[in-house]
Amino acid sequence: MPVRFGVIQFPGSCDERDAVAACERVGEARLVWHEERDLSDIDVVIVPGGFSYGDYLRAGAIARFAPAMEAVARFAAEGGPVLGICNGFQVLCEAGLLPGALLPNENLRFVCRQVDLVVASTGSAFTAELTEGERLSVPVKHMSGRYYAPGELLDELEAAGQVVLRYAPGQNPNGSARDIAGVRNAAGNVMGLMPHPEHAVDELTGSADGLRLFASAAAGLRAVHATA
Repeated sequence: MPVRFGVIQFPGSCDERDAVAACERVGEARLVWHEERDLSDIDVVIVPGGFSYGDYLRAGAIARFAPAMEAVARFAAEGGPVLGICNGFQVLCEAGLLPGALLPNENLRFVCRQVDLVVASTGSAFTAELTEGERLSVPVKHMSGRYYAPGELLDELEAAGQVVLRYAPGQNPNGSARDIAGVRNAAGNVMGLMPHPEHAVDELTGSADGLRLFASAAAGLRAVHATA
């Protein structure tokens, strides 16, 4: 049975179709309109990049109230895998599904370039098939991607293995605290990252490293289904 991905589509999303295409390389995928409340046919939720609701007020601040996000919160509480990419990471933080916040880039400019990431933890559904310490080449494109949390919380996240991805030394594009590019929740089923793995799924575009995050979640679910 193929793994079924659902990609949330908000007004203002711009990477949802690329995310669907990435997911279709490892399973089945469909768009989930922001007003949908039923995720019963979905195995993995992707909250994609873009500018949900125009990023009015604050990036992700309005999207957190979408009916679909109520369903995502229930899905996550039941242990379902959820990945937030860029704006999706911002939405998950705003919704309280992930710790910390994403602030404007340190240089107050939009950044768009390829960066290297270092896998800091394999304790998430999306990094379980990776190896701690290995590098991934994935693009970034954002204006508000600077990860922030108070020092005490950062210490707790690191101690618990909740920092899953870091920017490689010298490649932090936004001033994120401790070079953090991606974090997970305590249970490991919800993860967010600012780089765009859905844009790194084919060697023709320079890297297929991003595909491994989607494949990791799919492999984990197939293993669960096989033993059910």
